[in-house]
Amino acid sequence: MAEFFPALLPAHREFVAKQPVFFVATAAEGTRVNLSPKGMDSFRVLDDRTVAYLDVAGSGNETNAHLLADGRITIMFCAFDNPALIFRIYGHGRPVLPQDADWGITASHFTLLPGTRQIFVVAIDEVQTSCGWGVPYMAFERERDTLSKYHEKHGDPARFAKYAARTTSIDGLPVRNPTVPA
Repeated sequence: MAEFFPALLPAHREFVAKQPVFFVATAAEGTRVNLSPKGMDSFRVLDDRTVAYLDVAGSGNETNAHLLADGRITIMFCAFDNPALIFRIYGHGRPVLPQDADWGITASHFTLLPGTRQIFVVAIDEVQTSCGWGVPYMAFERERDTLSKYHEKHGDPARFAKYAARTTSIDGLPVRNPTVPA
C-alpha cells in the first residue's frame, strides 16, 4: 500500500515523465483548498529533492497566493494505464516570476508557452506511492491548444491589464503578478 520516501528515486522520475496530467493542491489558513489539473508538458524534475512546473495564466492565481501565505503544496500524479499507481509529492513551494533574479535559470528548464505567468519551484519534503487501483483506465488523446491560442490572440497588453486588476486571490489573499513578459 502506501510507501514514503525522502526524495525522488529513478523509478519515480520515470513514472512522472510518462504522465500527461498532474494535480496541484494548496491552501492557506482560512481559505478554500485549491485543487487544479495541469498538463501542457509543464512539469520538470530539477533534482531528487526539487521539482518545478510552468504556470500559464488562466482563471485565477490561487497557488501563488497560498504559497506566499503558507508554502505547503501537494502534487499528485496517477496512472490511467498499467501499472496502477498514485504518486504524491509533498513539499513547500514558491513562485518565480519573470522579474525575479532566478527567472533565467529556472525558465531554462522549460519551453515557455504563450501566457506564461510564473514557475512554481517545490522543495520536496517527502514523496509517497500508493496502489491506484481505484483510478479508471483512460487514454491520453492530445493536449488542448485553447489556452495558448487565447494568449497568442490577446497578447501581453491584455494579460498584464488582467494582472493589474487581479491583485488578490478569491479569498482575498495578495498575489504577486508578473511585471515583465516571460
